[in-house]
Amino acid sequence: MARLQIFLAALWWGSLTAVGVWVVPMLFMHLATPAMAGQMAAKLFSAQTWLALGCGILLLLAATRENFKRPDTPSIWVMAGMLLALLIELAVKPHIMSRENLALWHNLGSAFYLLQWLCAGKVLWALGPARAAPAIAAGPVQTD
Repeated sequence: MARLQIFLAALWWGSLTAVGVWVVPMLFMHLATPAMAGQMAAKLFSAQTWLALGCGILLLLAATRENFKRPDTPSIWVMAGMLLALLIELAVKPHIMSRENLALWHNLGSAFYLLQWLCAGKVLWALGPARAAPAIAAGPVQTD
């Protein structure tokens, strides 16, 4: 279960990094107009939202009841990241798409995206090798 959680956290954080740091800036550099790049970026950010929600739900389902009681549990960071993803998709994106006070909403969306990236990073860090080492070191279960 520890490996699954690490995989999900890495997928979430890595996809946020790839989309936000590499893919979307490349769209604005290489597509013919900023409007075309913006339309494509919106689709990518929507896909990113659903990936984040899927990873978050699976991370929460994979967490044991005992993990929820621990003060250092990453579950609060998972829920915060999921909330930020939903806020971007449902509250910020409509204003950006309608080009309503674009600077404000774009900056707010960027801040929420950065905060979501930090939440996913915190989850990945919390689930990292130090925590998973006992489970991974134990190796595969022997069957008869």
